[in-house]
Amino acid sequence: MNWEQLLSLKRFGDTQKRPRAKQDETRLGFDVDFDRIIFSSAFRSLQDKTQVIPLSETDFVHTRLTHSLEVSVVGRTLGRRAGKVLLERHPNLVELGYTFNDFGAIVAAASVMHDIGNPPFGHSGEKAIGEYFKTGNGLKYKEELSENEYQDLIDFEGNANGFKILTETREGVSGGLRLSYATLGAFLKYPKESLPKKPTNHIVDKKYGFFQSEKEEFLDVVDDLGMKQKSTSAVSFYRHPLAYLVEAADDICYTIIDFEDGINLGLIDEEFALEYMIKLVKDTIDSKKYHSLQHKTDRVSYLRALAIGVLINEAVDIFLENEEALLNGTFDKSLLDKCKYEAQINDIIKISVDKIYKSKEVVEKEVAGYRIIADLLDVFVTALNNKFYGNSSNFDNLVLNLLPKEYQTETNNLYNRIMQICSYVSRMSDSYAIRMHKKLTGNII
Repeated sequence: MNWEQLLSLKRFGDTQKRPRAKQDETRLGFDVDFDRIIFSSAFRSLQDKTQVIPLSETDFVHTRLTHSLEVSVVGRTLGRRAGKVLLERHPNLVELGYTFNDFGAIVAAASVMHDIGNPPFGHSGEKAIGEYFKTGNGLKYKEELSENEYQDLIDFEGNANGFKILTETREGVSGGLRLSYATLGAFLKYPKESLPKKPTNHIVDKKYGFFQSEKEEFLDVVDDLGMKQKSTSAVSFYRHPLAYLVEAADDICYTIIDFEDGINLGLIDEEFALEYMIKLVKDTIDSKKYHSLQHKTDRVSYLRALAIGVLINEAVDIFLENEEALLNGTFDKSLLDKCKYEAQINDIIKISVDKIYKSKEVVEKEVAGYRIIADLLDVFVTALNNKFYGNSSNFDNLVLNLLPKEYQTETNNLYNRIMQICSYVSRMSDSYAIRMHKKLTGNII
């Protein structure tokens, strides 16, 4: 892979190249990507989607939206710092008009949308959709679907759903948000189809990045970017190198900030927790300043800021040290898995899993989310299929009146009909999913 091709400004439908030197410096194409994401309805719904604590009654716990904004801030810094050195190594990029801000803008845009495909109720929402088709009423569709199509459903993946949201053509809207291919490439953490599942231990094989319904769009993007093919027996590619920085931005934020939420909520004892945070920042902490802080939230905020700074520096160093491996696909782990603070990070994550992710409040609402999502899928998929076969009940017709027109596109393909409903349910916010479930189950009081 080469940087000139990887930094492509092409958008869906372009018939001519977009040279970097001809870009409007006051509103660069990569900045336009960021703007389009921020103004999208899919991004707005993240304000009411679970990050860690579902439907929390406190006002400071992170949602998917605040998390995504923070990841974009970290991502922008990672991109700029890496880009500054990359331009020194590759002066031809400077001659073409690229600046270090371009790298920052690409990583920031890909970072701010990294969770845009996540369904309501956090990662349990993904599992709930998968379980509906694996062991629930959706199992009956298995024999009518191809192996890959069925795998898309039983392993429903937020990353693939995000690519669908960003690129899906609908009536009157070609190419989704029409983002630059460089930004889409940086977004693709797992540039492969759903099968084979985890064929190797390489990081790109951990999950998958596109549904069969967006296979053509995916191939167009990776071909334009010159991303290196990993397998000839399946659609599988090595990552765009900047995807590693997007991943690092997310890893840094959820590791440190989820931990911070747990401390502030009282799920993790402050004295015990801060001991782990201090291990990360022992070389940069100003002890006098730290001990002058009187409130827990201020102490946690100070350590959080230092920890993020430390991990940013570490991630950039690892990225630059391994540029060649990143370009040829042989770098097979996340950046933070290679860092000198791996043990401290794993300790923090272990505590977060035990004290936050498995807390009673989280588990109770995840259980409710499973039931809600299964019921929503069942009602809408059944209604849409009954309409197609011409045997709709009055209830089915009423249900379809609740379904927005863009999700009722007539198609002979069962997979596409099911994906329309999965797309609709996945874009719901937590609260909207609950309200819709109440309507469909007759609980409208």
